[in-house]
Amino acid sequence: MAKNNLIGGSIWDEYSQNVQDRMNNPKFMGEITQDEAKARGGKLIVADFGAESCGDAVRLYWLVDEKTDRIMDAKFKSFGCGTAVASSDTMAELCIGKTVDEAVKITNIDVEKAMRDPPDPPAVPPQKMHCSVMAYDVIKAAAAQYKGVDPEHFEDEIIVCECARVSLGTIKEVIRLNDLHTVEEITQYTKAGAFCKSCVRPGGHEKREYYLVDILADTRAEMEREKKQALIDAQAAGKFDDVSFENMTVVGQLKAIESVIDRDIRPMLMMDGGNMEILDLQKDAEGKFDVYIRYMGACSGCASGATGTLYAIENVLQENLSPNIRVLPI
Repeated sequence: MAKNNLIGGSIWDEYSQNVQDRMNNPKFMGEITQDEAKARGGKLIVADFGAESCGDAVRLYWLVDEKTDRIMDAKFKSFGCGTAVASSDTMAELCIGKTVDEAVKITNIDVEKAMRDPPDPPAVPPQKMHCSVMAYDVIKAAAAQYKGVDPEHFEDEIIVCECARVSLGTIKEVIRLNDLHTVEEITQYTKAGAFCKSCVRPGGHEKREYYLVDILADTRAEMEREKKQALIDAQAAGKFDDVSFENMTVVGQLKAIESVIDRDIRPMLMMDGGNMEILDLQKDAEGKFDVYIRYMGACSGCASGATGTLYAIENVLQENLSPNIRVLPI
């Protein structure tokens, strides 16, 4: 393939020299015949896979030693663009010498990295990364044929980004563990969406079942629901130390205040024949929590109710719950 065959020619500069060489002179293009397989004492496997994203297709030939399950030789035929040829050529080379189980572990990322030039820049432009995905899929097809199973047998999880082989479970876990809020952050952490971008949002060159924007929104919503439920459960169990006062519901805040008062304040008031009750709790625009109280018994006519006793109540609540609490007697 010549440089001028590429639209504009400039995209050629985004391919590694290794890729360009394999485009023009693939080392493993060809086929293995049944007669050749018989003569060499191996089992012939022929598997096909086509990619809807660009109309390419690849046929993979394996010659497998059935005694060891080791791939003795590999060839391919590719119907499509130069990147598909280079990716298939690299894939065939990577298969040779491996067992079938080892070959199944080859990913499209392995293929892309094997096509890189030093000092390790990407071998192909992002919009062509999907071509290397065919390598992974046709290997699965060949392995499934050899073992007599369905290709899905080799998939443990739902793959969202085929270019980077990132699963739905991995994306959700990364969002949760790192508290991610944007698709760009997901890409930074997992490489999902970094290449052809079809998995980022609807409207790409290939329709997907899952999109990063939806996974992010759904996972964030799940996290918020779980957080709220955890707060409710903690407050219901009286575990106020596990939840910040600011994050509690109003009911939880009132229960927390009552709990501290019952433990640290009310016993002292009752020793002198007094008591108190909470009338209301309001939050102002500055984030301050105003606790309105009423003194009872001996405390109702005590002069220190507006000074020393009031400050003591406020300090106890601030130290135990939040420095933003203010106590106001009525």
